[in-house]
Amino acid sequence: MIKRQQIKDLLKSTAFDTEVTVMGWVRTFRNNQFIALNDGSCMSNIQVVIDFSNLPDELLKRITTGAAISATGKLIESLGKGQTVEIKATSVEILGDSDPEKFPLQPKKHSLEFLREIAHLRFRTNTFNAVFKVRHALAFAIHQFYNERGFVYMHTPVITASDAEGAGEMFKVTTLDFDNTPRTEDGKVDFSQDFFARATNLTVSGQLEGELAAMAFGQIYTFGPTFRAENSNTTRHLAEFWMIEPEVAFADLEDNMQLAEDMMKYVIKYALDNCKDELEFLNTRLAEEDKQKPQNERSEFSLLEKLDFCLANEFERLTYTEAIRILKSSKPNQKKQFKYLIDEWGADLQSEHERYLVEKHFKKPVILTDYPADIKSFYMRQNEPDAEGRKTVAAMDILFPGIGEMIGGSQREERLDRLTKRMEDLNIPQEELWWYLDTRRFGSAPHSGFGLGFERLVLFVTGMTNIRDVIAFPRFPKNAEF
Repeated sequence: MIKRQQIKDLLKSTAFDTEVTVMGWVRTFRNNQFIALNDGSCMSNIQVVIDFSNLPDELLKRITTGAAISATGKLIESLGKGQTVEIKATSVEILGDSDPEKFPLQPKKHSLEFLREIAHLRFRTNTFNAVFKVRHALAFAIHQFYNERGFVYMHTPVITASDAEGAGEMFKVTTLDFDNTPRTEDGKVDFSQDFFARATNLTVSGQLEGELAAMAFGQIYTFGPTFRAENSNTTRHLAEFWMIEPEVAFADLEDNMQLAEDMMKYVIKYALDNCKDELEFLNTRLAEEDKQKPQNERSEFSLLEKLDFCLANEFERLTYTEAIRILKSSKPNQKKQFKYLIDEWGADLQSEHERYLVEKHFKKPVILTDYPADIKSFYMRQNEPDAEGRKTVAAMDILFPGIGEMIGGSQREERLDRLTKRMEDLNIPQEELWWYLDTRRFGSAPHSGFGLGFERLVLFVTGMTNIRDVIAFPRFPKNAEF
């Protein structure tokens, strides 16, 4: 096969008058002479100039938007504006035709809603080329961050019999015949006849299994798909998404906060250093989108300013109790501008409250700690009651501008008696988590961890506004296309 050169390399090349071969997809074809060609290696196209008088009409008719072609010719300095090099083609071969009457991507701006309907083709647009290059860089940076710090990468089960969050919104895994489901004497589904001989689900978190590994390796992380059967059709929810979940032995809440802050700054800096063209493109795109909004709805920062803002500032750390005091006395709360008014300790904070703390009050990322025990999970370490007798847990949430909660984590409850009592209070069957409780029976130690929804991170770094636009093929209620 002919050796081809990538367009991203040729655009930087000064090896003029050398023969090159490029292969890619036609973005536009003007005047039967100028082909804008893209091969996916970068967002920029290279211009291929052809001599239409030396090419048969049949071939020219097949050079259409979306067609895959191979072009061979001399790399020359460009005479036109907007590019430094172009290819003066001596031969063009059609590798794959594209019917211009049916190809849905035309050289014009398409709405993101329309592109979701053709998600199998939207990668060919500049916006999604940029988004998924940034997603790749962030995923690579996550692995590099933990590898440099000696963490062990664990693959935790996708199929599980436990509900780590206790929310019950899980997808069932079964091979039972729905038309002839076996039943027990009391009429319930007889899972003993199912593949695993018990009820199983797709995981919502690898945390519990991650804790087991941390009790042997000291520090581990997971990075894998998770699933939640929450019937939510918002711009922030997916039924299938990816989670990063580190677990660290001999670490308290302070250690946990520092690890999370270090990780966020590391991966954002990696994206800024390695995706300059993509982020500049997305920065411009977001600025143009902002111009269409009313003044009061426009972003305070540009995308690049927002990313630099997170690197330049130490994250503000404060307790939930302090946050409630700030929010209760805030102007939006006093003037009843919040949708959910803060009137008492114990309220579950909403995105509007989190964003107020980050964007208006502190003007920096915020880490909230020590939440009320009643609104947090069973595995979080219980603090001693405060002066007013209120029960809190050693939890932490990291809040970011424009998005609210980015990371949720805690110091884990390592004391067996406290953990089993909490499970009793919440009616969580101990016999189903006997293996989890064993880590508290045999060599228990203080340990901490957190979860980062990867798509939320990508959403933040790219400036996109809908989480369905930062995962290749989004799964959400009533949709599992492609």
